Amino acid sequence: MIFSPSPPNLESTAIDAPSPELLEKLATTDGSLSKLTKPEIRSSLKASTWDGVFAAVFSSITGGVLLSNFLLDLGANAMEIGLLSSIPMLANFLQPVGAYISEQTNSRHWYSLWIFAPSRSLWLALVVGIAWQCWHQVDGHQLIIWTIAILSVSHLMGALGSASWLSWMAALVPPRLRGRYFGIRNIATNLTNLIGVPLLGIAVAAWPGGKVEGYGAILLLGVIAGIVSLCFQFFMTDVNPKEERERGREGEESEEGRHGEGRGENHSLNTQHSTLHTSYSTPHFGEGELANFLKFLLYFGLWMFAVNVSSPFFNLYMLDNLAIDIRWVTIYTSLNAGASLLMLVVWGKLADRIGNRPLLVLVGILVALTPLMWLGSGNNPIYLWVWFPLLHLLTGGAGIAIDLCGNNLQMAVAPERHQATYFGITAAVAGLSGALGTTAGGFLAQFADYGGLPGIFALSAVLRLVALLPLVFVQEKRSQPLRDTLRSLVGRSAK
Repeated sequence: MIFSPSPPNLESTAIDAPSPELLEKLATTDGSLSKLTKPEIRSSLKASTWDGVFAAVFSSITGGVLLSNFLLDLGANAMEIGLLSSIPMLANFLQPVGAYISEQTNSRHWYSLWIFAPSRSLWLALVVGIAWQCWHQVDGHQLIIWTIAILSVSHLMGALGSASWLSWMAALVPPRLRGRYFGIRNIATNLTNLIGVPLLGIAVAAWPGGKVEGYGAILLLGVIAGIVSLCFQFFMTDVNPKEERERGREGEESEEGRHGEGRGENHSLNTQHSTLHTSYSTPHFGEGELANFLKFLLYFGLWMFAVNVSSPFFNLYMLDNLAIDIRWVTIYTSLNAGASLLMLVVWGKLADRIGNRPLLVLVGILVALTPLMWLGSGNNPIYLWVWFPLLHLLTGGAGIAIDLCGNNLQMAVAPERHQATYFGITAAVAGLSGALGTTAGGFLAQFADYGGLPGIFALSAVLRLVALLPLVFVQEKRSQPLRDTLRSLVGRSAK
C-alpha cells in the first residue's frame, strides 16, 4: 500500500483486507484458516479494524496527554502522574487469570463483551464526578483520587480480557498476514489519533466552563465511542476456545503420524524435521522452546522497565517544566500518530520479509537513544516549531515498529495451543516491570539534585540499550539472521 500526500480514506483502509486469491492460497497452507470461509475472514478483519478505530477514540481520551493534562489542572504531582501510568501495567498481573477463565468459556466474543463493556462504562462515574466538582467546587485532590480509583478498577477488569482478545485475533489472522493486516489496522487507529487528539485538545482548551469541565464533556464522548467499538465485534467470527484446543490436539496427532510414516524411508531427514517441529510447532514447550520463550520474556520485561522509566513523563515535562500549552502538546501527539501511520505499512511489509526480531534489534537501538534528544530542550520558537515536531515524528515512526514487531514476535514464540495463557504470562511480566519502571521514574523525578526529569531521560536511554541484549539470542521462525540483515541493508545503501 502506497500513501499519497493526502490522508487515506478510512473506509477503504478498513476494507483493505486480504484478497480472495491470497486467502485461498493461505487456506491450503495454513491450518488456522481451514475452519473459516473467505467471507468470514474478510468480514472479521474489516470489523476488527472499525473496532480499533472507535477504541482508539476511547483510549486517547481515557489515557495519554488528555488525561495527564486533566490531572495537572487538578494539581497532580509527578508521583501521581507516574502512578496513573503504572496502574494499567500492574493490572496485567490479572491477565493469566483472565486467560485461564476465558479458556473455560465457549465464546471469545461474549467473554470479551462481558469484560470490556462494564470496564469502559465505569468511566461514566468520572463524568458524574467532574460535573459534581464543577457545580459544588469540590477539592481537586479528591477528584484526583476518584480518577485513579476508576482507572484502577477499569484496567483491572480490562486485563481479564486482554489475553483472550489477543488469542481471538491470533486465530482470525493467519501468521503470514499478521504484519500486513495489523499494519493496516494500526493505520486506521493512528489516523484516528492523528485527527482526533488535536481537535479534542483544542476543545478542552477552548471550553467555556474551563478545562476540567471540557475534559468531562469529551470523556462522555469517549465512553460512547468505546461502547460503539464493541458493537463491531458482533460482525467478527466467534471462536470457541475448547474447539480450538481440540483442533490443536488433532493437528499434533496428524503431524506425528506423518513423521512416523516417513521414518522408515528417510530416518535422517525425518530426525531433522522432527527437531525443527519440536522447536517451533509443538504446543508444549520443549527444552529449546522454553529457553527461547524465557529469552523473549527477559527482553520484554527489561524493555518495558527501561521505556517506562521515562515515557510517561515526556508530556509532563512539556506541560509542567516547560509550561507549553496543551494545544501544542496535542499537536505533537498527532504528529507522533501521523509518523506511525506513514511507517506502519513499511514496517509491516519489512517484518513479513526479513522477520520481526532483526527489526526489533536495529530499530530498538534508535528508540533507545531518543530520550537523550530531550536533554537541554526549551520552549523557545526553535523547539516549538522545529525540534519537538521532528522529535515526535522520529519517535512515532520508529516506535510503531517496536509495537508491531513486538506483538508479532510474541505470537511467534508462543505455542498455538493455550496461546491465551502464554500471552497472559508475557503481559504479567511486562506489566510488573513496566509498573516498576514508571514508579521508579516518578520517584526519581522528584529529586532535582539527581537530575530530575532530564536525569531519568538519560537513565532510560542506558537501560534501553541494555534491554536489547537478550533479544539478540531470541530465535524466530522465518526471520533472517541479524548479520544477513545488516549485510543486506549495507549493500542496498551502497547501491
